[in-house]
Amino acid sequence: MYLFNELPTATLKSDHGFEPTAQWADDLRLSSVRFNSGGSGSFISSNGLVLTNHHVASDTLHKLSTPERNLIDDGYLATNQTEELKAPDLELNQLVTIENVTDRVNQAVDSGADAKDAAKQRRAVMATIEKESLEKTGLRSDVVTLFGGAQYHLYCYKKYTDVRLVWAPETAAAFFGGDADNFEYPRYNLDATIMRVYEDGKPAQLKNFLRWSSKPLTGGELVFVSGNPGRTQRIFTTAALKYLRDDRIPYVLDFLRRKEILMQQFGLNGTEETRRARDELFGIQNSRKAYTGMLAGLQNPQTMLAKQASETELLAKVKGNSKLSELAGAWDEIAKVQKAKSEMLKQTVSLRSQLYGIAMELVLLAAENQKDNVDRLREYTDAGRDSLLQELTSTAPVYRDLEQVKLADELARLIELRGAEDELVGKVMAGKGPRDRAAELLAGSKLDLVPERQKLIDGGMDAINSSDDTLIGLAKILQEEYRRIREVNEQLQERERQAYAKITRAVNAVEGAGGYPDATFTLRLAFGVVKGYEEDGKTISPTTNFAGAYDHASSHKGQKDFDLPKSWMDAKSEVNLDAQINFVCTADIIGGNSGSPVVNRDGELVGLIFDGNIQSLTSDYLYTDNQARAVSVSGVGIIEALKSIYHANELAAQVGK
Repeated sequence: MYLFNELPTATLKSDHGFEPTAQWADDLRLSSVRFNSGGSGSFISSNGLVLTNHHVASDTLHKLSTPERNLIDDGYLATNQTEELKAPDLELNQLVTIENVTDRVNQAVDSGADAKDAAKQRRAVMATIEKESLEKTGLRSDVVTLFGGAQYHLYCYKKYTDVRLVWAPETAAAFFGGDADNFEYPRYNLDATIMRVYEDGKPAQLKNFLRWSSKPLTGGELVFVSGNPGRTQRIFTTAALKYLRDDRIPYVLDFLRRKEILMQQFGLNGTEETRRARDELFGIQNSRKAYTGMLAGLQNPQTMLAKQASETELLAKVKGNSKLSELAGAWDEIAKVQKAKSEMLKQTVSLRSQLYGIAMELVLLAAENQKDNVDRLREYTDAGRDSLLQELTSTAPVYRDLEQVKLADELARLIELRGAEDELVGKVMAGKGPRDRAAELLAGSKLDLVPERQKLIDGGMDAINSSDDTLIGLAKILQEEYRRIREVNEQLQERERQAYAKITRAVNAVEGAGGYPDATFTLRLAFGVVKGYEEDGKTISPTTNFAGAYDHASSHKGQKDFDLPKSWMDAKSEVNLDAQINFVCTADIIGGNSGSPVVNRDGELVGLIFDGNIQSLTSDYLYTDNQARAVSVSGVGIIEALKSIYHANELAAQVGK
């Protein structure tokens, strides 16, 4: 997961005989995009086409669907540009420049400041840098923390906010095999969707986009992945990993299992309820399986033994070096922070309901707007304002029946976490049970109407204070506690940041500088080779084809998740069954890489990342290419499907040109 401004050119040259030029790297970087909904993508034509996963686009597909037009189940194909459907709130980010601002950030923090003051000083200088950059360039500007706090880089993005849906296959093709096949291999999925970015009402004219390889991949080929991995914790100490194992991940899994049952039960009420809950349910199930795999890895004693052994060896070298010994206390500091984080875990007052989330953002926005930019919470600064307002004024549908179920469950969960006798809980519940209180809160709110939200945005604090909207009232009750918890967590993060910066210095001094920082949902370059692996005594081939997809469906006949859509069955005689559909490679990926382009030495697109195998789920904190594999849709498979199954020849002709 290498930074684009610090590529491993020496390693690539020595291990693979390949030396990327600056032009090669720039073309790939500028052809890559980040989805604000979470995920990656790439420009694939000069007239604005964007390729990503179906599951990355599913949020947009869900928001564009209606009871009469189910894009999730039925898919979509725009036969001309007038039929391309505009996403209500999607933002794509193209990384234009990177600047190292480490010295400026560190110089703004007093060396003797406590965690509270240091966090404020750091937040202030980062906000200033971002605002200056926005005013100078007009680009979205984000200061990114790297190496746990040892470096800070300014990333500047061009934003595309007019994004339209062009083509999406049916979920039965995109998620073929369902939850049973998720994180497994072999796979036979067409987890792909094509969108188009517009500027000034017309398809964007792009200089940077990926050409398309017409050749299927073979074992041993070198490939590259350009995407935005979400979060990894490979710098974490043993104490931090134990916190994940014993506290954080079990807490998250309990939450996910609860929400999975909630969404399933809601869907049992009818076909329309199933449609409304489907996108969220998929995300919950996907996360649940991923976290289960992560926890299993951490619960393997060998994982901790290996981490502890390397940590003990490093600490011995640090303590034995007079120039480094002052850094040894960083490990103890990390351990203390983990205990504090464990104590904070159940103090949450965040209620995961769409309308309540909007209410809290409106209340915070009005309050933060009264402060100087440097004193605001990060997402409410001038640099992030446009993206926040786009989110708050989204025309995406809000389903009150689903909101009722979700808010009632969140209120019940709040009681369970904080206790029924908690004073704040008493104020929130107002003498009612969760279901009755949720019904009352939703009945007295109009925040599902965009004009009502806009009035509160425009009216500022006066409008918030005079509002009789019940969800706004709830947010005002919880705001003080929300801010308290956030401030405590920010101080803990600052202590960790300073400690990990010391650990990074120690590692660099003992082992040498280089390598890459943990993932931060910013653009990275990974590389690997197309390669199968051994599992349960069997050799797993690195590639699959369309014939395998039809065979997989036949061998699981009667299981709904293995039913290929009608379009596939009708077109079977027209499909080149030998055409490659999926492949695996050893590239290092994680959540957020979904939708990342896979390219060859020539920078041509050969695939589309959509998953990792089950052995890759420990990659959050430990990566090895022994069995871990990144799973991709083959580029030739996408073209084959467009032409032979979806009869989208005109769209296929635009790809790569």
